[in-house]
Amino acid sequence: MEVTHEAVDRLSRYRAVLLRLKGLGFVRVFSDNLADSLGISSSQVRKDFASFGMRGVKRGGYQVANLLDRLSSLLGVADTHPFVVIGCGNIGTAILHTYGGLREGVRVAAGFDINPQVIAPDATPPIFDTRELVPFIERHRIRVAILAVPDEAATGVMEQLRRSAVQGVLNFTRAPLRSDNRCLVQSIDIRMEIEKLFCLVHLMRPLAEQPKK
Repeated sequence: MEVTHEAVDRLSRYRAVLLRLKGLGFVRVFSDNLADSLGISSSQVRKDFASFGMRGVKRGGYQVANLLDRLSSLLGVADTHPFVVIGCGNIGTAILHTYGGLREGVRVAAGFDINPQVIAPDATPPIFDTRELVPFIERHRIRVAILAVPDEAATGVMEQLRRSAVQGVLNFTRAPLRSDNRCLVQSIDIRMEIEKLFCLVHLMRPLAEQPKK
């Protein structure tokens, strides 16, 4: 069965909603509830779950705990997954602070930077010189890295990562990094995302300005 990026995105969003519901004390949930939270159809929810062998009860819905266990297993977050952050500027530091401890199955194992004033091996999480990056990855069996270095440094760091055991990179730079058969690269251009949001707001404005009948 082929799994698309869109399907994985929905599974991750389902899990986020279910975690909130569990925190509120919900035991069961219906496809309609999840559909409303994600802005999709309930039939899409049922189709996604059925594709991975998750089936509910017609009048009883789905058990929240069971769905969470299954989704966590499918998404590979049933266990704790460490990752590294390369580049400890504004974005990198925010990620270090947010995920420095265990949070929903993931945690920062370490940060890396070339600035001596930023390096702090005794911090939590520690920040090391980038010269220690590849040995650390191999020693701790790191499979995912977050790249938040200046754009001009991204290609060089990516070359190091391709020679390591890293299999996935979340790229916050604007450098045109590409996936290959060993390493998946997912790029996030914050400026572009903001621009897209402005575009959507602009396109919605004429509808909002139409007089009510």
